[in-house]
Order: sequence, then structure tokens, then C-alpha cells
Amino acid sequence: MLRFALPLSVLLAASAHAAPVRVEFWHAMDGVQAKVSDYAREFNRSQTEYEVVPTSLGNYRELLPRLQTALKTGKAPALVQLEYTQFSRMAADGQLADLTRPLDALPDALTRDFAPAVWKAGEAGGRRLGLPWNVSVPVLMYNAGALNRAKITAPDTWTQLESASRKLAGGSKRPLVIAADAWTFEGNVLARGGTLSSGTQPTLNSPDAVEALTQLARMSSTGLAQPRTLNEATRAAFDFARGQNTFVLASVANWVDAKKLPFFSLGIAPFPCEKVGNCTVPLGGANLAVPRGTPAGEQAGAVAFWAYLMEAPRLADWVKTTAYAPPRRAVTPLLSDWYAKNPQLRAAHDQLARAVPRLNTPDAGQWATYLEDAILKATTGKLTAKAALDEAQAKAQK
Repeated sequence: MLRFALPLSVLLAASAHAAPVRVEFWHAMDGVQAKVSDYAREFNRSQTEYEVVPTSLGNYRELLPRLQTALKTGKAPALVQLEYTQFSRMAADGQLADLTRPLDALPDALTRDFAPAVWKAGEAGGRRLGLPWNVSVPVLMYNAGALNRAKITAPDTWTQLESASRKLAGGSKRPLVIAADAWTFEGNVLARGGTLSSGTQPTLNSPDAVEALTQLARMSSTGLAQPRTLNEATRAAFDFARGQNTFVLASVANWVDAKKLPFFSLGIAPFPCEKVGNCTVPLGGANLAVPRGTPAGEQAGAVAFWAYLMEAPRLADWVKTTAYAPPRRAVTPLLSDWYAKNPQLRAAHDQLARAVPRLNTPDAGQWATYLEDAILKATTGKLTAKAALDEAQAKAQK
């Protein structure tokens, strides 16, 4: 047998060439991080060019400061998950890589299969900076047993929701949980045909916004609703499970955890509308993005992994695991058996057809902070709805 001794430099070069490109992936899917790791492991086994390494960093608000620090030190990941308002801010600040050209190389059958609002949510300044993945729509969750006993059907409108709450209230029971949450409040305003912005300018105190918050404040002051901050989620879930509250506005993806709550049967319905025929809902969820300055090889790996996640069978598995809405039309037929067992989720996901991107302005995240403060002040009686929203508007205009 003949043997050839290769120079060490050649061996090292061959080894370096064979090593897969490492693609760090930071995400906020803490509750399903095992599933995300499974996808990365399957992708890594399917090819030899890239190695995706996922890391869960808690929730969106916990991930962002870690990313900002990493960007300053030159240690940012190749792929990161950004909630829509975070994405808008980082896109405007020039912190994200332009993926227009890599995406142009993908089949039209893929890129044209996304729901219009989902695909549009990744655009900024006419460029493709974000890639869709987890897509959410707001819903009304309710205690199905309580409604059945009272012979009440799930409300379709905000007027019906207030009426149903009036019938269910009494003693310590305050049927509706009012979370100081900008996203569901945005949905409340959209449900009335209104808006919270005019182009890039805030209209946080628009007539429809005042009407929406006035109703919430009235329901709170008359014992029909319980104000909560987002930090009180655990306490709110406990009260919901034991019947102190009957209705809660949430993301469809909260269904996975909510159905685990003991003592009651969970119901889920589309987000309440008020102006029939003109009822849109705000898209929720996040984009995947590549931080600016990421080496070309890592960018290519990030896009390749995203395309892998977007394959219809894998997305169907993702939807069944998380209850997020399917971003691609091709996924829906693969969910027929699952939808047959969960018809309420199909009705919730169907809202994607009338969804619109969230406030597409770099300041949307800051506006959300002002809105959440206004919601809490109005629903706890510290200010009238109009005064609270006027205050939020003044802060947003500075």
C-alpha cells in the first residue's frame, strides 16, 4: 500500500475547509427551547456546510439588552429573533443586515406563499431586513364552563363583552382581565376602525382610542374588570383558573400554557370586533434578523436555516407545538386533522387574513410604554381615559 505524507499546511487547510460555519442563533422561545434545539440539530444533520447553535435568552425584553451589548462588543449572533417593535427600532438604527439579495435567490413559490401582512412586517425602507417565523394574532380566552352555566355565548364585539361581563359579575368576581398591554389595546382600537398612528406620527389619543380606554375604565370602576400589569401575569393566571376572572385578551400562542391551568375548561374565540366589516387585528410575534456586520458565510447559514424552518411540514409541527398561526398558506392543509380537534384555534388563526403589521415606526416600542402607563392610570382611576391618553400623546410627540 502506498502512503503519501501531506504537508501540515495542506492538512490544516483541508480541515478548515471541512469545518462547518458556526451560526449562533439567539431566540426568546424559552418555553419551547427544546423544540428549537431539535430543529437546529435536524438542520445540522441534513447538511455539512453550517452548524446552527441556538441559545434561549428568556423573553423578548430580556433578549434585547443582551443583543445591544453584544453589538457594541462585536460579539453579536448571526441570527436573532426580534419582536416587531424591536425590529422596527433596530432597522431604523441601521443595526440589521440587508437580506434583499439572498431572498431574491429563493423560489417565488416560497416567498409568495406568506400571508401579506407577515411578509410586509419584515420590510423596512424598501429592503428585506426581517424573516418571518413565529406569527401571533390576538384572541379572547374565556372560562367555557362559566359561560355555559350562565347560558352565554362567547362575545363577538366589545359591546357584547361588556354585557356578558355584567351578567357574570358579582361578589369578588370581576370577569374581564384588563392587562396594561399595548398590543391588545392596539387591537381594541383597530376593532373600532381606528388607528394609533398617522404615518410615523403618533395618534395615541385618537377618538377611537379614547372610546376604547373609556370603556375599559368604566368596566373597571363598575366591578366588571380587573386591571393588571404585565408583571402580574402569574397572579392573573391563578385568578383566571379559580374563576375570579372569566375573560382575558391574549396571544393565540398563550393557549398552550392556558390549557394546562387546572379547575376549568378553556375556550378561545377571535378577538372582539366592534365595527363589523372593518375589523382588522394587529399582527403579533417576531422576525428573525441578521445583525449588521455578520460575515457573509454566517449570513448564508442564517438564511439557509430560516428556509429550513419555513418548509411546510416543519411549520406544521411548529404550529401544533406552539399554537402560533401558520405564516405560509401551504401549511394549512397539513393542519386539517389538528384543526378538526381544535376548531377554535382554526377560527383564531383565520384572523391572519385580516391582520395588519404593527405600528411600523422606530418609536413604536417607546409609544407602547406610554400607552401601557396610560391604560393602567385610566383603569385604576388615577386619570380619565382622555387625560391619560393625552399625557401619552404628549410624551410620544417630544
